[in-house]
Amino acid sequence: MQGILSNKILWAVLISLVGAQVLKVLIVLITERKFDRQRIRGTGGMPSSHSSSVTALAASVGFVEGFSSSEFTIALVLAFVVMYDAMGIRRAAGRHAEILNELMQDLADSMKDGFKPETLRTLLGHTFPQVVGGAILGILVSMIIFL
Repeated sequence: MQGILSNKILWAVLISLVGAQVLKVLIVLITERKFDRQRIRGTGGMPSSHSSSVTALAASVGFVEGFSSSEFTIALVLAFVVMYDAMGIRRAAGRHAEILNELMQDLADSMKDGFKPETLRTLLGHTFPQVVGGAILGILVSMIIFL
C-alpha cells in the first residue's frame, strides 16, 4: 500500500482529475451564478477532466521515464486517443441526445396518456477549447509535482 501512496504519477493524475472537476463547478458558479453540484461528477464542460488526467499521465511519465521513452510514447498516444474521442464521438453522442430529447418531448406533448420520456444526458463531450484547457491543466499539475 505504501508504494501506491508514494506514486507521484498517480497523484498527478488524481489531482488533475479532481482539479478539473472543481474548476467546472467554479466556472459554472462564476458564469451562471449558480452552484451546480452535478458538475462535480459530470462529464463535459470546461476544462475536460479526461484531457487533464491523460495529459497529466503522459507528462508525468515523461518526467519519470524520459520524453524519449516507450512508456511516454504509449501514454502520449493514449492521451491523443482520449482527447480525440472527447471532441468527436462523445460530443456527437451529446448532440444526438439533445435531438432525441426534443423529439421525445414533442411526442410526449402530442400524447394525452401522460407519456413521460426519459431525458438523456447531453453534456457528454467537449469542445476544442475545453480539451485544450484540460490538457494545459494536466501539464501544469505534472510540472508542479515533478519540477
